[in-house]
Amino acid sequence: MKTIHRTFAGLLLGVSALWLLAEAAALPTAQGVFAWRNLLVQYSGVLGIAVMSVGMLLALRPAWLEERLHGLDKGYRLHKWLGVSGLVLSVAHWLFAKGPKWLVQAGWLERPQRGPRPEPADAWLAWLQGMRHPAEEIGEYAFYVMLALITIALIKRFPYRRFFQTHRAMALVYLVLVFHSVVLSKPEYWLQPVGLVLAPLLAVGTVAAFISLARRIGRARRVEGRIEQVEFLQAAQVTAVTVQLGTGWRGHAAGQFAFVTFDENEGAHPFTISSAWAGDGRLRFLIKALGDYTRTLPQTLKAGAAVAVEGPYGSFRFEGEARRQVWIGAGIGVTPFVARLQALAQAPDGRTIDMFHPTTTLDARVIARLEADAQAAGVRLHVLQDARDGRLDGARLRRLVPDWLHADFWFCGPAAFGEALERDLAAAGMPAGRFHRELFEMR
Repeated sequence: MKTIHRTFAGLLLGVSALWLLAEAAALPTAQGVFAWRNLLVQYSGVLGIAVMSVGMLLALRPAWLEERLHGLDKGYRLHKWLGVSGLVLSVAHWLFAKGPKWLVQAGWLERPQRGPRPEPADAWLAWLQGMRHPAEEIGEYAFYVMLALITIALIKRFPYRRFFQTHRAMALVYLVLVFHSVVLSKPEYWLQPVGLVLAPLLAVGTVAAFISLARRIGRARRVEGRIEQVEFLQAAQVTAVTVQLGTGWRGHAAGQFAFVTFDENEGAHPFTISSAWAGDGRLRFLIKALGDYTRTLPQTLKAGAAVAVEGPYGSFRFEGEARRQVWIGAGIGVTPFVARLQALAQAPDGRTIDMFHPTTTLDARVIARLEADAQAAGVRLHVLQDARDGRLDGARLRRLVPDWLHADFWFCGPAAFGEALERDLAAAGMPAGRFHRELFEMR
């Protein structure tokens, strides 16, 4: 989390500092509402399009950037922050542009007198000046569309399918806003440090937008295959899907996930891979019935049907120097640990491991398989049913694992549960950086 906090803050502060440098002469002498309005319109516009450009880059899911952000889950969290901040800055930009005009119309403010714009010195500046009005008009309409699209993305009551279908339009909205920004940003910015940073950001964002519109995101990491087996675990409300991929899958580490497409109209959904890589192209996914789509999978998925898998992604890889580990896989969060158990059975790493599986429901078949996998891997398993055994908390963990201070903790499950455990253990003296969890939210 620290990496994405630093990246987010660094982008906002860095672009802000460059803009302040560009306006160093104008800021001390600015007087009146309209002078400040013009400055704030420029600032919010520059900062807004900068964060949107980085957001467009992250939408490509680039492997080199995932590694630097310590996982695609962190990249998507940063993408969300950038989207929200882009929306806030766009609203502010719109209000700075419109607000003084409304005050003039209401008679509360007087518009300053200004003469005709000076004739541009060259053809490029003349073209920019001639395009100001259309850039303002389409930029305003693009803002309204963006407002609707980001609202759909943030409100999870909208089905994932609608989010997936509508979010593609963000690339087109972004291209319109690039045109708006290029035309309406002060021409002198482009020869200053702020422009030398903004220009490549716009270029990268534009390329990313065209890749998105062409539906080429992740194509290089996408492998076609067939569903081999579908099993519905009634008590756990989990669909176990085994797929056989064709050539091209480069393998994966236990704990990673993939985007799986069973239905092109529905789009790709992220699911953790719950099997260790054996080099045979076979992957297994345990999919909890959590929404409208996942509840239909037992009825709609059939052996032999086509499937596409894109990945692998994620950095939940059970790495670290500690020879002691504690795993907490709550509910369907057990899936990355199932893969790791299978991997350890094939190649033990010598660590001492306690695994906790808190769950609200018990499925005899699931627990039997989990116990067999844990025994084969040499992992001590604790299955805790809430109604029978009570809830797991930091005090209970410390009691059951006396040497917990020497352990790395790996958590997958509900975010609030993970945050509470991490706070509790940190307050009891857990060293920083010992609690690892995946931010498994793609919207």
